[in-house]
Amino acid sequence: MKNSVTLFLIIIGLSMVSCNNTKIEKNIKMYSDTWNHIVNDGNLDLINNTNFTEDITMIASPENVVGIENFKAYYQNFITGFSDIEFTVVDIFGQGDNIVKHWKFKGKHTGDFFGIPATEKSVDIEGVTIAKMKDGKIAQEQDFMDNTLFMQQLGLSPNPENATIINQLYTNFGEGNIEAVLGMMDPNIQWNESSCSSYSDGNPYSSPEAILNGVFGRIGQDNEYFKLENIELAGLGDNKVLASLNYDGKSKKTEQTYKTTVVHLWTLNNGKITAFQQYIGIGKQ
Repeated sequence: MKNSVTLFLIIIGLSMVSCNNTKIEKNIKMYSDTWNHIVNDGNLDLINNTNFTEDITMIASPENVVGIENFKAYYQNFITGFSDIEFTVVDIFGQGDNIVKHWKFKGKHTGDFFGIPATEKSVDIEGVTIAKMKDGKIAQEQDFMDNTLFMQQLGLSPNPENATIINQLYTNFGEGNIEAVLGMMDPNIQWNESSCSSYSDGNPYSSPEAILNGVFGRIGQDNEYFKLENIELAGLGDNKVLASLNYDGKSKKTEQTYKTTVVHLWTLNNGKITAFQQYIGIGKQ
């Protein structure tokens, strides 16, 4: 009788291991096939609630990308920003609901990429993604790669002085020293608000005075408070600086608070700001 019980337990244990291995294999196949078609075929429609959970989350800084539509909008930048794409999975393995993927990405930068105009440069990079699955769907991702190498391959060699200037501009704005902010601008600056912004009706604002009246003044009139938070700067080549940050404010009209993720692309020449482009990400201004 004892031998029969032992044999039964062994059979049950082997069955559980077999089922677990089958689940991992199924998750890996679904995950690999989905990303192959999304990146190599440019099929962003596969970012849907069949393959991803409704609250799919990409761990990122300064703020996570959450939800199917925001996740799709993020990866749209890669599909439209690069041509001749080759995305290869070098190795992939899993344990439980966790998947680790070692990948390589090749492409030519021929389109807008997070506000960076086409450089016509080719990139060949690799990285690692840690993913979590839930009920057979992709629930969370976090990418690790050498961003410095990526920017170098794009031919975007940063000028540290430009990032210092933009950092000072944000400091001046935070202290309410708008006169100093305007003084950092070229007299013929070209300032463009995102098409999603209610202040885009004046695009392009072509002087510091126009920006004061059409943007800064209206921000003060429309909000009980308005702050810039979680500012991260990346110096780019061609005298450009890319900033990611949050707008944290409260509307006077609706009395609602809001937090919006935005990207600013600054262009400088001889220490003066000659152009600005705003891109609104998660949320609305």
